[in-house]
Amino acid sequence: MTGRPASPDDLTLTFENPRAERIKKVAQLAGRSARSRAGQFLVEGPQGVREAVACAPARVRDIYVTADALARHRDVVADALAAELWVHLATDAVVQAISSDAQGIVAVVQTSGDSLDDVLAQQPRLVAVLSNVRDPGNAGTVIRAADAAGAQAVILAGESVDITNPKVVRSTAGSLFHLPIVRAPLADAVAALHDAGITVLAADGSGDAELGGEGAADEDIAVPTAWVFGNEAWGLTADELALADLVVRIPIYGRAESLNLATAASVCLYASARAQRA
Repeated sequence: MTGRPASPDDLTLTFENPRAERIKKVAQLAGRSARSRAGQFLVEGPQGVREAVACAPARVRDIYVTADALARHRDVVADALAAELWVHLATDAVVQAISSDAQGIVAVVQTSGDSLDDVLAQQPRLVAVLSNVRDPGNAGTVIRAADAAGAQAVILAGESVDITNPKVVRSTAGSLFHLPIVRAPLADAVAALHDAGITVLAADGSGDAELGGEGAADEDIAVPTAWVFGNEAWGLTADELALADLVVRIPIYGRAESLNLATAASVCLYASARAQRA
């Protein structure tokens, strides 16, 4: 293709060979080392590509789409072309070679350059902090919950999963492009949050304060707040808990031992969101 077509009707078949060198290089973005070298990652499926085009068009490098997906998601392709993005019509075999989870459409997107300083300069009132959260599906689901609750940022700390991991990207369902997501050591993040006047709460079953009750009532969480959530298996360590202003537990009224990470994060973030809007 030598120029950008004006509309979906102008697209002609560009890539037919799934073993073409360019397609091999794009497919390699499924691996972390390739993503790190290129500063790019894959966004698979119509919802993720739609949100990338709508919310971060300057970061979208290329879009590959099959004829069937073009027919089903014409609006996504039309919006991409209107934004003067490169859209390539490809065979099913080519898109499948790039990603088996593409659902017929996949985008190559540049990694965000957001930093913790950038986040705090926006004076956020609600932030989610993930410390050593290693499961891609969990991390993506918490990002989606943070977005839904109106959080203004997510911070990944410690050995948390790579945010550009394809499973993380899919799990966010496009929320990855709705709010900044940055990495920082937990101690540095907490210190910066404190300097910005943000109260840091740790969500943990050992907490003396109970969410919605004594020590963590609505008035206590209505201030600018950052919630810290720990590893799926062991939660937060004693050193991590010590960094927080308050350790808060979610009351369990039934017989369940505990809540999983994504559910607990949703409960805490929505509690703050509701209190801040009261």
